[in-house]
Amino acid sequence: MGKLHLRGKDLRKLGYPENRVIGVAIKVMHDYYKHASDGEAKRILSQVLEKPESFMDDAVLNKIASVLLDEKRPKYDEISLNTKRKEYAVFGAEYIEAGAINQMEIAMKLPITVAGALMPDAHQGYGLPIGGVLATENAVIPYGVGVDIGCRMCLSIFDLPSSMTEQDPERLKSVLHRETLFGAGGEFKNPMDDEVLARKEFYEIPIVKSLHGKAGKQIGSSGSGNHFVEFGIIEIPDTYETSEVSKKTSEVLPSAGKYLALLSHSGSRGLGATIANYYTRVAMEKCKLPGIAKHLAWLDLDSEEGQEYWLAMNLAGDYASACHHQIHKKVARSLSAQPLSIVENHHNFAWKEIHEGREVIVHRKGATPAGKGVLGIIPGSMIDPGFVVSGAGENSSINSASHGAGRKMSRTAAKNFVTDKMLKDVLHQHAVTLIGGGLDEAPMAYKNINDVMQSQQELVNIEGIFHPKIVRMA
Repeated sequence: MGKLHLRGKDLRKLGYPENRVIGVAIKVMHDYYKHASDGEAKRILSQVLEKPESFMDDAVLNKIASVLLDEKRPKYDEISLNTKRKEYAVFGAEYIEAGAINQMEIAMKLPITVAGALMPDAHQGYGLPIGGVLATENAVIPYGVGVDIGCRMCLSIFDLPSSMTEQDPERLKSVLHRETLFGAGGEFKNPMDDEVLARKEFYEIPIVKSLHGKAGKQIGSSGSGNHFVEFGIIEIPDTYETSEVSKKTSEVLPSAGKYLALLSHSGSRGLGATIANYYTRVAMEKCKLPGIAKHLAWLDLDSEEGQEYWLAMNLAGDYASACHHQIHKKVARSLSAQPLSIVENHHNFAWKEIHEGREVIVHRKGATPAGKGVLGIIPGSMIDPGFVVSGAGENSSINSASHGAGRKMSRTAAKNFVTDKMLKDVLHQHAVTLIGGGLDEAPMAYKNINDVMQSQQELVNIEGIFHPKIVRMA
């Protein structure tokens, strides 16, 4: 077994530039490869130097690769914010924390900003607040989309009695245990194949190439945090009328009544997170903004990096959709039933849309598309109802609505406030079974979903109400 003796001159001989990457590389190798021989260490370092983008998904070597990629990028002058912000609509202002308002105020001063809106579930995030909607001119903001690209909702409605949640809960719990996988690094040993994995972007975009293996192992999984897969009861009132938009799609709700339904919430897993973080670094290097706005750095869609991100973002969105479809297919198979209807939507994404007669890039970071007649899902919490909605096409909200109830406590605050007994009691009161989950996701950490819905009556019409009964989380 070798004992490592690497020095700066060794790295310079390999071709490493005379900057901070030498110190980073030596520390990484001594921390994680201290028993390797000098020759083996140099071979690894040469590979990272030659193709750093191929190591961005490596938990150790990405520390070196990211510095190499950062140093390769040219330096740019700082871009000033506009002195006066553009006007924007705020829905449910009384439920929105000051930090989210402040972030939106800054976003509305970007030179590329065309229009904006803030949803009633809004709370502070990175760059654009969660619940923020921003329309820009020919530019995309990676942190305006969010780290979990394509995070979305998917609802399957089955022609099965809603009473199953009470009469056969063990079967439903068993299905969730068997057909779902949670955890930040969760991977399947034998994942299902999917056509999305054959997409050309996996072979043409350097950063995406390195993610193909992980994407293949994680497809159909759900991650952690506020992601869930749950059985519940969906109520479709007899007032529902199929819209013209819905008639042209498969998103047509069944006739009035109560049904067993499956609702899932998750995104693009490690694929989307790596894409988001990589292109955010690229954007922040090319688009130098004042410190208060640095996470709103953008990529021009006419640039090579902007085009790459746009393609990678859309791939991640389609991958997130495929993950949900696999979950719902497996659950449907276990139930020996095919869904009567499937409703789904992204809520961390950017779209090319027409706003007031011009094409813009609409970022919805934690916001639901709500164009005229478009169906979507706005969840509550593990005990509170979620809503199937159709968009009202409200221009002032840029055809958007909230993506949920929204947090009123940070994860840390929730862990410090909520006790195991409090969570157990509230679940019992609402006859909800929780598999997994943590105190940071307790219902008390979220705003009142009914207040949120009341604040956006002009944005959406309620077409169905989902009551969670058996909830699976990380």
